[in-house]
Amino acid sequence: MIPIVVVEAPERWPFEIKGVEVVSAREYLTDPTYQELRGAAVYNLCRRYGYQTLGYYVSLLAEARGHRPLPSVATLQALHLTPVMRSVSDELDDLVQRSLRPLRSAEFELSIYFGRNLARRYDPLARALFNEFPSPMLRARFRRDPDPGAEKGFGPWRIQSIRLVAGTDVPDTHVPFVLEQAARFFRRRAPVVPREAKWSLAILWDPDDPSPPSNERAIRKFIRAAAELGIHAEILSPDDTGRIVEYDALFIRETTGVNHRTYRLARRAEHEGLVVVDDPESIIRCSNKVFQAEAFQRHRIPAPRTLVVHKGNVDQIEGEVGLPCVLKRPDGAFSQGVVKAKDAAGLERELPALFAQSDLLVAQAWTPSTFDWRIGVLGGEPLYACRYHMAKGHWQIIRAPVDRTPEEETLGSGPAGGRKPGTGIPEAGRTYGRVETVPIEEAPEAIVRAAVRAARLMGKGLYGVDLKDVEGRALVIEVNDNPNIEFGYEDKVLGDELYLTIMRHFLDRIEAR
Repeated sequence: MIPIVVVEAPERWPFEIKGVEVVSAREYLTDPTYQELRGAAVYNLCRRYGYQTLGYYVSLLAEARGHRPLPSVATLQALHLTPVMRSVSDELDDLVQRSLRPLRSAEFELSIYFGRNLARRYDPLARALFNEFPSPMLRARFRRDPDPGAEKGFGPWRIQSIRLVAGTDVPDTHVPFVLEQAARFFRRRAPVVPREAKWSLAILWDPDDPSPPSNERAIRKFIRAAAELGIHAEILSPDDTGRIVEYDALFIRETTGVNHRTYRLARRAEHEGLVVVDDPESIIRCSNKVFQAEAFQRHRIPAPRTLVVHKGNVDQIEGEVGLPCVLKRPDGAFSQGVVKAKDAAGLERELPALFAQSDLLVAQAWTPSTFDWRIGVLGGEPLYACRYHMAKGHWQIIRAPVDRTPEEETLGSGPAGGRKPGTGIPEAGRTYGRVETVPIEEAPEAIVRAAVRAARLMGKGLYGVDLKDVEGRALVIEVNDNPNIEFGYEDKVLGDELYLTIMRHFLDRIEAR
Protein backbone atom coordinates (compact mmCIF):
# COMPACT_ATOMS: atom_id res chain seq x y z
CA MET A 1 0.00 0.00 0.00
CA ILE A 2 1.43 3.39 -0.97
CA PRO A 3 2.24 5.89 1.82
CA ILE A 4 -0.28 8.67 2.44
CA VAL A 5 1.02 12.15 3.20
CA VAL A 6 -1.61 14.36 4.85
CA VAL A 7 -1.32 18.17 4.68
CA GLU A 8 -3.78 21.03 5.09
CA ALA A 9 -3.35 22.33 1.52
CA PRO A 10 -1.98 19.87 -1.07
CA GLU A 11 -1.65 22.66 -3.63
CA ARG A 12 1.03 24.20 -1.40
CA TRP A 13 2.92 20.93 -0.89
CA PRO A 14 6.42 21.67 -2.25
CA PHE A 15 7.59 18.13 -2.97
CA GLU A 16 6.99 15.61 -5.74
CA ILE A 17 7.72 12.17 -4.31
CA LYS A 18 7.16 9.18 -6.54
CA GLY A 19 4.83 6.54 -5.10
CA VAL A 20 3.36 8.80 -2.41
CA GLU A 21 -0.27 9.94 -2.26
CA VAL A 22 -0.80 13.48 -0.96
CA VAL A 23 -4.25 14.29 0.44
CA SER A 24 -5.74 17.15 2.40
CA ALA A 25 -6.40 16.76 6.09
CA ARG A 26 -10.10 17.40 5.59
CA GLU A 27 -10.33 14.79 2.85
CA TYR A 28 -8.51 12.21 4.97
CA LEU A 29 -10.83 12.88 7.91
CA THR A 30 -14.12 12.88 6.00
CA ASP A 31 -13.77 10.74 2.87
CA PRO A 32 -15.13 7.20 3.50
CA THR A 33 -12.40 5.85 1.19
CA TYR A 34 -9.78 6.50 3.86
CA GLN A 35 -12.00 5.20 6.65
CA GLU A 36 -12.14 1.82 4.94
CA LEU A 37 -8.41 1.46 4.21
CA ARG A 38 -6.60 -1.20 6.20
CA GLY A 39 -3.04 -0.94 7.47
CA ALA A 40 -2.23 2.36 5.74
CA ALA A 41 0.95 4.27 6.64
CA VAL A 42 -0.07 7.90 7.27
CA TYR A 43 2.51 10.69 7.42
CA ASN A 44 0.98 13.70 9.11
CA LEU A 45 2.65 16.89 7.85
CA CYS A 46 0.05 19.43 8.86
CA ARG A 47 1.16 22.85 10.08
CA ARG A 48 -0.72 22.72 13.39
CA TYR A 49 -0.94 19.79 15.81
CA GLY A 50 -2.43 21.39 18.92
CA TYR A 51 -5.23 19.68 20.82
CA GLN A 52 -8.33 19.25 18.62
CA THR A 53 -6.76 20.90 15.55
CA LEU A 54 -6.88 19.19 12.15
CA GLY A 55 -3.34 17.86 12.60
CA TYR A 56 -4.26 16.37 15.98
CA TYR A 57 -7.33 14.65 14.55
CA VAL A 58 -5.39 13.21 11.60
CA SER A 59 -3.13 11.26 13.96
CA LEU A 60 -5.97 10.44 16.37
CA LEU A 61 -8.35 9.04 13.72
CA ALA A 62 -5.51 7.26 11.94
CA GLU A 63 -5.00 5.25 15.12
CA ALA A 64 -8.75 4.61 15.42
CA ARG A 65 -8.79 3.27 11.84
CA GLY A 66 -5.90 0.92 12.45
CA HIS A 67 -3.58 3.03 10.30
CA ARG A 68 0.01 3.76 11.28
CA PRO A 69 0.38 7.52 11.85
CA LEU A 70 3.67 9.34 12.03
CA PRO A 71 3.71 11.23 14.35
CA SER A 72 1.35 9.43 16.68
CA VAL A 73 -0.81 11.21 19.25
CA ALA A 74 1.58 10.00 21.96
CA THR A 75 4.45 11.74 20.16
CA LEU A 76 2.41 14.92 19.71
CA GLN A 77 1.71 14.98 23.43
CA ALA A 78 5.30 14.19 24.40
CA LEU A 79 6.63 17.15 22.40
CA HIS A 80 4.65 19.49 24.66
CA LEU A 81 5.58 17.91 27.98
CA THR A 82 8.47 19.63 29.76
CA PRO A 83 9.33 16.59 31.94
CA VAL A 84 9.61 14.40 28.84
CA MET A 85 11.85 16.93 27.11
CA ARG A 86 14.02 17.23 30.21
CA SER A 87 14.28 13.45 30.48
CA VAL A 88 15.30 13.06 26.83
CA SER A 89 17.83 15.88 27.22
CA ASP A 90 19.37 14.06 30.19
CA GLU A 91 19.39 10.67 28.46
CA LEU A 92 21.04 12.02 25.31
CA ASP A 93 23.35 14.42 27.11
CA ASP A 94 26.62 12.71 26.15
CA LEU A 95 25.60 12.57 22.49
CA VAL A 96 24.45 16.22 22.52
CA GLN A 97 27.71 17.46 24.06
CA ARG A 98 29.82 15.35 21.73
CA SER A 99 27.92 16.41 18.61
CA LEU A 100 27.83 20.15 19.38
CA ARG A 101 31.23 20.55 21.05
CA PRO A 102 32.94 22.20 18.02
CA LEU A 103 30.34 25.01 17.84
CA ARG A 104 31.23 28.46 19.15
CA SER A 105 27.74 29.94 19.34
CA ALA A 106 25.34 29.93 22.30
CA GLU A 107 22.40 28.61 20.25
CA PHE A 108 22.02 26.01 17.52
CA GLU A 109 19.11 24.74 15.44
CA LEU A 110 19.09 21.22 14.00
CA SER A 111 16.74 20.26 11.16
CA ILE A 112 15.84 16.57 11.10
CA TYR A 113 14.36 15.22 7.88
CA PHE A 114 13.21 11.60 8.15
CA GLY A 115 15.87 10.98 10.78
CA ARG A 116 18.74 12.67 8.92
CA ASN A 117 20.51 16.05 8.79
CA LEU A 118 22.22 17.75 5.88
CA ALA A 119 25.55 17.61 7.73
CA ARG A 120 26.58 14.01 8.20
CA ARG A 121 28.37 14.77 11.49
CA TYR A 122 24.98 15.50 13.07
CA ASP A 123 23.35 12.29 11.81
CA PRO A 124 23.77 10.32 15.09
CA LEU A 125 22.06 13.11 17.05
CA ALA A 126 19.36 13.53 14.39
CA ARG A 127 18.65 9.79 14.39
CA ALA A 128 18.52 9.64 18.21
CA LEU A 129 15.98 12.49 18.36
CA PHE A 130 13.93 10.93 15.56
CA ASN A 131 13.85 7.65 17.48
CA GLU A 132 12.62 9.48 20.60
CA PHE A 133 10.01 11.55 18.71
CA PRO A 134 9.25 9.68 15.46
CA SER A 135 8.03 12.36 13.02
CA PRO A 136 8.79 13.04 9.35
CA MET A 137 10.33 16.46 9.94
CA LEU A 138 11.54 18.02 13.18
CA ARG A 139 13.47 21.09 14.25
CA ALA A 140 15.42 20.97 17.51
CA ARG A 141 16.77 24.07 19.25
CA PHE A 142 19.75 23.84 21.58
CA ARG A 143 21.08 26.47 23.95
CA ARG A 144 23.95 26.88 26.40
CA ASP A 145 24.42 29.60 28.99
CA PRO A 146 27.56 31.72 29.38
CA ASP A 147 29.99 30.39 31.98
CA PRO A 148 33.24 32.34 32.27
CA GLY A 149 34.86 29.53 34.23
CA ALA A 150 34.12 26.85 31.63
CA GLU A 151 36.05 25.90 28.52
CA LYS A 152 35.13 28.26 25.64
CA GLY A 153 33.15 30.37 28.13
CA PHE A 154 29.92 28.35 27.96
CA GLY A 155 28.16 25.75 30.05
CA PRO A 156 26.78 22.48 28.62
CA TRP A 157 24.31 22.33 25.74
CA ARG A 158 20.67 21.63 26.57
CA ILE A 159 17.68 20.86 24.38
CA GLN A 160 15.50 23.96 24.51
CA SER A 161 12.64 22.77 22.29
CA ILE A 162 11.69 20.32 19.56
CA ARG A 163 8.88 21.09 17.16
CA LEU A 164 7.33 19.57 14.09
CA VAL A 165 8.02 21.10 10.70
CA ALA A 166 5.51 21.45 7.85
CA GLY A 167 6.58 21.02 4.24
CA THR A 168 6.08 24.71 3.54
CA ASP A 169 8.60 25.57 6.30
CA VAL A 170 11.49 23.80 4.59
CA PRO A 171 14.06 26.25 3.17
CA ASP A 172 14.51 26.06 -0.60
CA THR A 173 18.14 25.05 -0.16
CA HIS A 174 17.03 22.01 1.85
CA VAL A 175 14.44 20.76 -0.65
CA PRO A 176 16.73 18.44 -2.70
CA PHE A 177 18.00 16.79 0.50
CA VAL A 178 14.46 16.37 1.85
CA LEU A 179 13.34 14.75 -1.40
CA GLU A 180 16.27 12.34 -1.26
CA GLN A 181 15.64 11.39 2.37
CA ALA A 182 11.87 11.09 1.88
CA ALA A 183 12.37 8.72 -1.06
CA ARG A 184 14.85 6.68 0.99
CA PHE A 185 12.55 6.61 4.00
CA PHE A 186 9.47 5.51 2.08
CA ARG A 187 11.47 2.77 0.37
CA ARG A 188 12.59 1.53 3.77
CA ARG A 189 9.31 1.87 5.58
CA ALA A 190 7.84 -1.27 7.19
CA PRO A 191 8.00 -3.90 4.47
CA VAL A 192 4.83 -4.86 2.68
CA VAL A 193 3.27 -7.56 4.79
CA PRO A 194 2.65 -10.68 2.67
CA ARG A 195 -0.97 -11.27 1.76
CA GLU A 196 -1.12 -14.37 3.96
CA ALA A 197 0.22 -12.41 6.98
CA LYS A 198 -2.29 -10.43 8.99
CA TRP A 199 -0.01 -8.89 11.62
CA SER A 200 3.52 -7.52 11.90
CA LEU A 201 6.12 -8.05 14.64
CA ALA A 202 9.38 -6.18 15.20
CA ILE A 203 12.16 -8.20 16.86
CA LEU A 204 14.68 -5.84 18.44
CA TRP A 205 18.01 -7.61 18.04
CA ASP A 206 21.53 -6.32 17.63
CA PRO A 207 24.03 -8.68 15.96
CA ASP A 208 26.83 -6.64 17.55
CA ASP A 209 25.49 -7.08 21.11
CA PRO A 210 28.23 -8.98 22.99
CA SER A 211 25.64 -10.73 25.19
CA PRO A 212 22.39 -11.14 23.22
CA PRO A 213 19.63 -13.21 24.85
CA SER A 214 19.04 -15.03 21.54
CA ASN A 215 21.60 -16.15 18.99
CA GLU A 216 21.08 -15.63 15.26
CA ARG A 217 19.70 -19.13 14.61
CA ALA A 218 17.11 -18.63 17.34
CA ILE A 219 16.05 -15.31 15.78
CA ARG A 220 15.56 -17.05 12.43
CA LYS A 221 13.45 -19.69 14.22
CA PHE A 222 11.25 -16.95 15.71
CA ILE A 223 10.74 -15.38 12.28
CA ARG A 224 9.76 -18.72 10.71
CA ALA A 225 7.42 -19.58 13.59
CA ALA A 226 5.73 -16.19 13.27
CA ALA A 227 5.20 -16.73 9.53
CA GLU A 228 3.46 -20.05 10.23
CA LEU A 229 0.93 -18.16 12.36
CA GLY A 230 0.27 -15.32 9.91
CA ILE A 231 2.63 -12.82 11.53
CA HIS A 232 5.25 -11.05 9.44
CA ALA A 233 8.27 -10.73 11.73
CA GLU A 234 11.46 -8.87 10.96
CA ILE A 235 14.56 -7.70 12.80
CA LEU A 236 14.49 -4.09 13.98
CA SER A 237 17.94 -2.63 14.52
CA PRO A 238 18.62 -0.29 17.46
CA ASP A 239 19.22 2.55 14.97
CA ASP A 240 15.80 2.13 13.39
CA THR A 241 13.50 2.22 16.40
CA GLY A 242 11.71 5.33 15.16
CA ARG A 243 9.72 2.96 12.93
CA ILE A 244 8.20 1.11 15.88
CA VAL A 245 4.74 2.62 15.27
CA GLU A 246 4.57 0.69 11.99
CA TYR A 247 4.21 -2.67 13.77
CA ASP A 248 1.58 -4.49 15.79
CA ALA A 249 3.98 -5.95 18.34
CA LEU A 250 7.52 -5.67 19.68
CA PHE A 251 9.67 -8.56 20.90
CA ILE A 252 12.83 -7.32 22.66
CA ARG A 253 15.71 -9.72 22.15
CA GLU A 254 18.35 -7.33 23.38
CA THR A 255 19.69 -7.00 26.91
CA THR A 256 17.31 -4.76 28.85
CA GLY A 257 17.77 -2.18 31.59
CA VAL A 258 15.76 0.64 33.15
CA ASN A 259 18.42 3.27 32.37
CA HIS A 260 18.69 2.02 28.81
CA ARG A 261 17.09 2.66 25.44
CA THR A 262 15.34 -0.73 25.59
CA TYR A 263 13.15 0.53 28.42
CA ARG A 264 12.37 3.79 26.62
CA LEU A 265 11.45 1.86 23.47
CA ALA A 266 9.25 -0.58 25.40
CA ARG A 267 7.49 2.32 27.08
CA ARG A 268 6.89 4.14 23.80
CA ALA A 269 5.73 1.00 22.00
CA GLU A 270 3.25 0.24 24.78
CA HIS A 271 1.93 3.83 24.60
CA GLU A 272 1.47 3.36 20.87
CA GLY A 273 -0.72 0.33 21.51
CA LEU A 274 1.71 -2.43 20.53
CA VAL A 275 1.88 -5.77 22.30
CA VAL A 276 5.29 -5.61 24.00
CA VAL A 277 7.55 -8.33 25.44
CA ASP A 278 9.41 -7.29 27.57
CA ASP A 279 6.92 -4.65 28.70
CA PRO A 280 8.17 -1.64 30.71
CA GLU A 281 6.69 -2.83 34.00
CA SER A 282 8.45 -6.20 33.70
CA ILE A 283 11.76 -4.47 32.96
CA ILE A 284 11.39 -2.30 36.07
CA ARG A 285 10.39 -5.17 38.36
CA CYS A 286 12.86 -7.72 37.08
CA SER A 287 15.74 -5.25 37.05
CA ASN A 288 15.47 -4.57 40.78
CA LYS A 289 16.24 -7.18 43.42
CA VAL A 290 14.95 -4.94 46.21
CA PHE A 291 11.50 -4.94 44.61
CA GLN A 292 11.62 -8.70 44.27
CA ALA A 293 12.74 -9.21 47.86
CA GLU A 294 9.77 -7.19 49.13
CA ALA A 295 7.33 -8.87 46.72
CA PHE A 296 8.52 -12.37 47.64
CA GLN A 297 8.19 -11.63 51.35
CA ARG A 298 4.72 -10.15 51.02
CA HIS A 299 3.39 -13.02 48.89
CA ARG A 300 5.26 -15.73 50.79
CA ILE A 301 7.34 -16.89 47.89
CA PRO A 302 9.96 -19.31 49.24
CA ALA A 303 13.42 -17.72 49.02
CA PRO A 304 16.74 -17.78 50.90
CA ARG A 305 16.81 -15.65 54.05
CA THR A 306 16.94 -12.09 52.74
CA LEU A 307 17.47 -8.62 54.18
CA VAL A 308 17.06 -5.30 52.38
CA VAL A 309 20.15 -3.45 53.54
CA HIS A 310 20.72 0.27 54.09
CA LYS A 311 23.51 2.05 55.91
CA GLY A 312 21.48 2.05 59.11
CA ASN A 313 21.01 -1.73 59.42
CA VAL A 314 24.34 -3.14 58.26
CA ASP A 315 24.91 -4.59 61.73
CA GLN A 316 21.79 -6.78 61.28
CA ILE A 317 23.15 -8.73 58.30
CA GLU A 318 24.95 -11.40 60.30
CA GLY A 319 21.99 -12.01 62.62
CA GLU A 320 19.31 -11.95 59.91
CA VAL A 321 20.92 -13.90 57.05
CA GLY A 322 24.15 -15.24 58.55
CA LEU A 323 27.70 -15.40 57.22
CA PRO A 324 28.90 -16.11 54.66
CA CYS A 325 26.25 -14.26 52.67
CA VAL A 326 25.70 -12.92 49.18
CA LEU A 327 25.47 -9.13 48.69
CA LYS A 328 23.60 -7.90 45.66
CA ARG A 329 23.31 -4.56 43.92
CA PRO A 330 19.61 -4.18 43.04
CA ASP A 331 20.30 -4.03 39.29
CA GLY A 332 23.23 -6.42 39.22
CA ALA A 333 23.25 -8.90 36.35
CA PHE A 334 25.37 -11.51 34.58
CA SER A 335 26.89 -12.34 38.00
CA GLN A 336 28.11 -8.72 38.21
CA GLY A 337 27.13 -6.51 41.13
CA VAL A 338 26.84 -9.75 43.13
CA VAL A 339 29.59 -10.57 45.65
CA LYS A 340 30.16 -13.08 48.42
CA ALA A 341 31.12 -11.89 51.91
CA LYS A 342 32.69 -14.71 53.89
CA ASP A 343 32.88 -12.89 57.20
CA ALA A 344 32.57 -9.52 58.94
CA ALA A 345 35.79 -8.34 57.30
CA GLY A 346 34.31 -9.24 53.93
CA LEU A 347 31.22 -7.15 54.69
CA GLU A 348 33.37 -4.20 55.64
CA ARG A 349 35.38 -4.57 52.45
CA GLU A 350 32.50 -5.05 49.97
CA LEU A 351 29.70 -2.79 51.25
CA PRO A 352 31.22 0.67 50.52
CA ALA A 353 31.58 0.00 46.79
CA LEU A 354 28.02 -1.34 46.57
CA PHE A 355 26.56 1.57 48.55
CA ALA A 356 28.34 3.96 46.21
CA GLN A 357 26.00 2.71 43.47
CA SER A 358 22.73 2.23 45.36
CA ASP A 359 21.20 3.40 48.66
CA LEU A 360 19.59 -0.01 49.12
CA LEU A 361 21.18 -3.43 48.71
CA VAL A 362 20.09 -7.03 49.19
CA ALA A 363 21.84 -9.47 51.50
CA GLN A 364 20.92 -13.12 51.02
CA ALA A 365 21.85 -16.26 52.89
CA TRP A 366 24.67 -18.24 51.29
CA THR A 367 22.97 -21.20 49.60
CA PRO A 368 25.54 -23.27 47.73
CA SER A 369 24.52 -25.67 44.96
CA THR A 370 26.09 -27.32 41.92
CA PHE A 371 23.41 -25.83 39.63
CA ASP A 372 20.46 -23.46 39.55
CA TRP A 373 17.13 -24.35 38.03
CA ARG A 374 15.94 -21.97 35.32
CA ILE A 375 12.22 -22.28 34.61
CA GLY A 376 10.91 -20.35 31.62
CA VAL A 377 7.44 -18.93 32.24
CA LEU A 378 5.25 -17.41 29.52
CA GLY A 379 1.91 -15.78 30.20
CA GLY A 380 1.85 -17.26 33.69
CA GLU A 381 2.45 -20.85 32.52
CA PRO A 382 5.64 -22.97 32.64
CA LEU A 383 7.41 -23.24 29.28
CA TYR A 384 10.81 -24.92 29.62
CA ALA A 385 13.23 -26.14 32.30
CA CYS A 386 17.02 -26.00 32.42
CA ARG A 387 19.77 -26.74 34.89
CA TYR A 388 22.37 -23.97 34.75
CA HIS A 389 25.54 -25.39 36.31
CA MET A 390 28.08 -23.27 38.12
CA ALA A 391 31.19 -22.23 36.25
CA LYS A 392 34.12 -24.54 36.94
CA GLY A 393 35.77 -23.69 40.24
CA HIS A 394 33.29 -20.91 40.96
CA TRP A 395 30.09 -20.37 42.97
CA GLN A 396 28.18 -18.60 40.17
CA ILE A 397 26.89 -19.55 36.70
CA ILE A 398 29.27 -17.04 35.14
CA ARG A 399 32.86 -16.51 36.19
CA ALA A 400 34.04 -12.99 35.35
CA PRO A 401 37.62 -11.69 35.65
CA VAL A 402 38.28 -10.02 39.00
CA ASP A 403 39.98 -7.03 37.37
CA ARG A 404 37.28 -6.32 34.77
CA THR A 405 36.93 -2.73 33.54
CA PRO A 406 33.76 -0.61 33.77
CA GLU A 407 33.32 -1.06 30.00
CA GLU A 408 32.78 -4.78 30.61
CA GLU A 409 29.84 -4.11 32.93
CA THR A 410 26.68 -5.11 31.11
CA LEU A 411 23.10 -3.91 31.57
CA GLY A 412 20.36 -6.46 31.98
CA SER A 413 18.56 -8.78 34.32
CA GLY A 414 19.34 -12.32 33.17
CA PRO A 415 22.27 -14.07 34.88
CA ALA A 416 23.05 -16.30 31.91
CA GLY A 417 22.75 -13.78 29.09
CA GLY A 418 24.97 -14.13 26.05
CA ARG A 419 26.66 -17.27 27.35
CA LYS A 420 28.38 -19.98 25.41
CA PRO A 421 26.87 -22.72 27.61
CA GLY A 422 28.67 -25.96 28.16
CA THR A 423 31.80 -24.88 26.31
CA GLY A 424 33.79 -23.17 29.03
CA ILE A 425 34.99 -20.85 26.27
CA PRO A 426 35.90 -17.40 27.64
CA GLU A 427 33.70 -14.63 26.26
CA ALA A 428 34.80 -11.08 27.12
CA GLY A 429 36.94 -12.67 29.83
CA ARG A 430 34.13 -14.86 31.19
CA THR A 431 33.58 -18.60 31.51
CA TYR A 432 30.21 -20.32 31.83
CA GLY A 433 28.79 -23.44 33.38
CA ARG A 434 27.13 -26.09 31.26
CA VAL A 435 23.40 -26.16 30.57
CA GLU A 436 21.07 -29.15 30.70
CA THR A 437 17.56 -28.77 29.30
CA VAL A 438 14.95 -31.22 30.58
CA PRO A 439 11.24 -31.77 29.89
CA ILE A 440 9.23 -29.46 32.11
CA GLU A 441 7.38 -32.46 33.60
CA GLU A 442 10.73 -33.87 34.80
CA ALA A 443 11.57 -30.77 36.82
CA PRO A 444 10.59 -31.06 40.51
CA GLU A 445 6.97 -30.05 41.00
CA ALA A 446 7.86 -27.69 43.86
CA ILE A 447 10.41 -25.91 41.65
CA VAL A 448 7.93 -25.35 38.81
CA ARG A 449 5.14 -24.28 41.15
CA ALA A 450 7.33 -21.71 42.94
CA ALA A 451 8.67 -20.40 39.62
CA VAL A 452 5.19 -19.80 38.25
CA ARG A 453 4.04 -18.05 41.44
CA ALA A 454 7.07 -15.76 41.39
CA ALA A 455 6.79 -14.96 37.68
CA ARG A 456 3.12 -14.02 38.00
CA LEU A 457 4.13 -11.28 40.43
CA MET A 458 6.20 -9.68 37.65
CA GLY A 459 3.54 -9.69 34.92
CA LYS A 460 2.16 -11.75 32.05
CA GLY A 461 5.15 -11.77 29.71
CA LEU A 462 8.20 -14.02 29.24
CA TYR A 463 10.42 -14.66 32.25
CA GLY A 464 13.27 -16.87 33.38
CA VAL A 465 13.01 -17.80 37.06
CA ASP A 466 16.16 -18.93 38.88
CA LEU A 467 15.72 -21.29 41.81
CA LYS A 468 17.69 -23.65 44.02
CA ASP A 469 16.55 -27.07 45.22
CA VAL A 470 17.63 -27.35 48.85
CA GLU A 471 16.78 -30.78 50.25
CA GLY A 472 13.58 -30.92 48.22
CA ARG A 473 12.58 -27.34 49.05
CA ALA A 474 12.36 -24.78 46.24
CA LEU A 475 13.98 -21.41 46.91
CA VAL A 476 13.46 -18.61 44.39
CA ILE A 477 16.60 -16.55 43.75
CA GLU A 478 15.21 -14.07 41.25
CA VAL A 479 12.93 -13.55 38.25
CA ASN A 480 14.52 -12.28 35.04
CA ASP A 481 12.84 -10.58 32.13
CA ASN A 482 14.46 -11.10 28.72
CA PRO A 483 15.57 -14.68 29.47
CA ASN A 484 17.88 -16.55 27.15
CA ILE A 485 16.21 -18.42 24.30
CA GLU A 486 19.11 -19.80 22.28
CA PHE A 487 19.18 -22.36 19.53
CA GLY A 488 20.71 -25.56 20.83
CA TYR A 489 20.08 -24.87 24.53
CA GLU A 490 16.67 -23.76 25.83
CA ASP A 491 15.04 -25.37 22.75
CA LYS A 492 16.80 -28.70 23.24
CA VAL A 493 13.60 -30.44 24.37
CA LEU A 494 10.76 -28.56 22.66
CA GLY A 495 12.56 -27.72 19.41
CA ASP A 496 10.45 -25.62 17.02
CA GLU A 497 7.47 -25.84 19.38
CA LEU A 498 9.25 -23.48 21.78
CA TYR A 499 9.34 -20.73 19.15
CA LEU A 500 5.78 -21.44 18.01
CA THR A 501 4.49 -21.23 21.59
CA ILE A 502 6.04 -17.81 22.08
CA MET A 503 4.68 -16.56 18.76
CA ARG A 504 1.20 -17.93 19.67
CA HIS A 505 1.42 -15.79 22.81
CA PHE A 506 1.93 -12.73 20.60
CA LEU A 507 -0.87 -13.76 18.24
CA ASP A 508 -3.37 -14.28 21.06
CA ARG A 509 -2.54 -10.91 22.63
CA ILE A 510 -2.61 -9.03 19.31
CA GLU A 511 -6.01 -10.46 18.42
CA ALA A 512 -7.35 -9.87 21.93
CA ARG A 513 -6.25 -6.26 21.64
